[in-house]
Amino acid sequence: MSDKNPIRRYDGPAGGWGALRSVAKHLIEQDVPVSGARTLLSANQPDGFDCPGCAWPDRDHTSTFEFCENGAKAVAAEATKHRATPELFAEHTVAELARYSDYWLENQGRLTHPMRWDAASDKYLPIAWDEAFARIGEHLRALASPDEALFYTSGRCSNEAAFLYQLFVREFGTNNFPDCSNMCHEPSGTAMKAQIGVGKGTVQLRDFELAQAIFIFGQNPGTNHPRMLGELRQAAKRGAAIVSFNPLRERGLEKFADPQDKLEMLHNGSTRISSDYFQLRIGGDLAAVKGMIKRVLELDAQAQRDGAARVIDTAFIAEHTQGFDAFAAEVAAEAWDTIVAESGLSQDEIERAGDIYAQSDSVICCWGMGITQHKHSVATIHMIVNLLLLRGNIGRPGAGACPVRGHSNVQGDRTMGIYEKPSPAFLDRLRDVFGFEPPRHHGHDTVGAIQAMLEGRCKTFFGLGGNFATATPDTEATHRALRRCDLTVHVTTKLNRSHLVHGRDAYILPCLGRTEIDLQAAGAQGVTVEDSMSMVHLSSGINAPAAPQLLSEPAIVARLAHATLGERSRIDWLDLIGDYDRIRDLIAQVFDDFHDFNARVRVPGGFHLPNAAAERRWINPQGKALFKAHAVPTDLPVHRARASREQPVFTLATTRSHDQYNTTIYGMNDRYRGVFGERRVLFIHADDIAALGMKAGDWVDLESLCDDGVKRTAARFLLVEYNIPRGCLAAYYPETNSLVPLSSFADEARTPTSKSIPVIVHPHVPARGRELQSAKDIGLVRVD
Repeated sequence: MSDKNPIRRYDGPAGGWGALRSVAKHLIEQDVPVSGARTLLSANQPDGFDCPGCAWPDRDHTSTFEFCENGAKAVAAEATKHRATPELFAEHTVAELARYSDYWLENQGRLTHPMRWDAASDKYLPIAWDEAFARIGEHLRALASPDEALFYTSGRCSNEAAFLYQLFVREFGTNNFPDCSNMCHEPSGTAMKAQIGVGKGTVQLRDFELAQAIFIFGQNPGTNHPRMLGELRQAAKRGAAIVSFNPLRERGLEKFADPQDKLEMLHNGSTRISSDYFQLRIGGDLAAVKGMIKRVLELDAQAQRDGAARVIDTAFIAEHTQGFDAFAAEVAAEAWDTIVAESGLSQDEIERAGDIYAQSDSVICCWGMGITQHKHSVATIHMIVNLLLLRGNIGRPGAGACPVRGHSNVQGDRTMGIYEKPSPAFLDRLRDVFGFEPPRHHGHDTVGAIQAMLEGRCKTFFGLGGNFATATPDTEATHRALRRCDLTVHVTTKLNRSHLVHGRDAYILPCLGRTEIDLQAAGAQGVTVEDSMSMVHLSSGINAPAAPQLLSEPAIVARLAHATLGERSRIDWLDLIGDYDRIRDLIAQVFDDFHDFNARVRVPGGFHLPNAAAERRWINPQGKALFKAHAVPTDLPVHRARASREQPVFTLATTRSHDQYNTTIYGMNDRYRGVFGERRVLFIHADDIAALGMKAGDWVDLESLCDDGVKRTAARFLLVEYNIPRGCLAAYYPETNSLVPLSSFADEARTPTSKSIPVIVHPHVPARGRELQSAKDIGLVRVD
């Protein structure tokens, strides 16, 4: 631990001077060149690059400052002068590197050469690109079946790379496409596709200017999507209601100081964000939303009795929906006692939220991974959409569904065909355009991929970006699965844990970053990305590559395809990467919505992909938006665990720190929660600490409870008193991913249940030779 007093109360707003100081600190720590300011000013600009951080859309490409604090951290991490050269690997065996922290690995800097693991020395050694591709292609061709290979995709991959990747893999012969969507917003797509015919959000950025109310569920924009705070700030200033549902008090949902507002900065001012903040229990969102719906239906019934205007939109319901009567009857039958008990909110609080909804003519509902990573996540999203349908809040200005995705192109990857369950129509189009018959059977998602590796059914793992070994659940099982592989390959910019948890043969293939110039035969190339609101735009790097040996992601995919498929392929892979316009021409042939792709994407700001639900066209078998009834769940794993134990059973949610993007650790601080220099912390209510017979500053171990009977533990976490409901805990991932059972995932969507882990808390038992630090040594203070 780098700080003797890691817990210090933070009362400031999100953003403000703290954000500016943080940006400066990270630029200095990463030794970003003097051109770093120019690099930041090129983020999210028409002639610049798309920020490699979150997928929040850009306002209008006219502001000089289109980056946020955490976007600046991402840019600094990529533009760093630090280099992880072959000399680093010559000095350390893999076993030695594995003993370092994820933070240390990240800070070794940009990888510069392709590397192959040498079993005799347990070191990564340099290898020429041609030899690497030839050896990997030989591995793939030697498999008994293409289905023995897995092809993982990270959400930061460009549209061009993703399209080539899925094309190569399907021509190779498999649909094994586990990807990061499987671990985050898969329930959003699953729920909305069945209910309203599209798996994407229905709003655009301009709708935030018109909404009378914005409801935010299970999301922390201050850390995960800081640029969203600008939209919320403007909405709050014009009087829109902003209603937040979150177990933790998150600073970004409370108040925000815009670093671009000179007066606000000069006077240390801030803007209140949430007009109402409801701290429900972890996993209680379905019950809370159902309670709101119950309230709206009760208000509507009262209006009918009084002869007043209806509260629900009967015309919209009659013309555009199906199943309302049965749904309304099921809601009426749900007891308020159950709703209150499972939500953790009072009936008065739920009714107030319902009243705000009923009184607002245009409503946006936003949600993040606090909704999607539960067993009942699909049902919860159905309930949120039900709420919107009640008053016709889909398909009109200032209203709609807004799943806020994380990675900068996770939505685009899925649009390009990165999906283990492709539609027959998409496969038919690939066949017609490229002249080969793609595989029709479904492939493995992330959970299925780990299970297949464990069972020896999949023997090769190829990762296009990401940090699979650390991002996935059930860490011990995942590591064991990867080590069973004959081959593991990772395309990456920096060293991470996954490169050290490898198969019997292993490669690291370093690629260009989003900020760097991609020079091909036809000149400097741009790639495209799709943001969280279906805007597609160009991204062009401005910095010299970190090393002359680096290849772009499209080039790596194309050269691997060429080396693997050879004369068998009908596609001239190497010609495609000479000019990415050729790739985009092929994308336009496969996807009708990308017609005139090259011309439309060169318009500043790009173009918007059509959304049928936003036009009130419902592309599902019923041809209508569906009301979906669900009972409030009362038999989840945490219910069963509490029924079988006398000792307190808590619900643990994993979360990011503020100096973190997914598994990338930029720093050791979580400023908004008052944590400095420490990551192994456990946020807990003061009364729960007392009930355990402990005190803030004690160290504890965690044990998760699962129906499979496997004991999973995570050791040595610092108890931090925090404003969180009783019975609920929060801790950072990936430190607590080991507690998430591989067998525990969302119904229908199979997303790991990382936000609802039943756990028990034990006093920490130090490992031999390690002393336990006491609260006296640390000097803790309360954090609200």
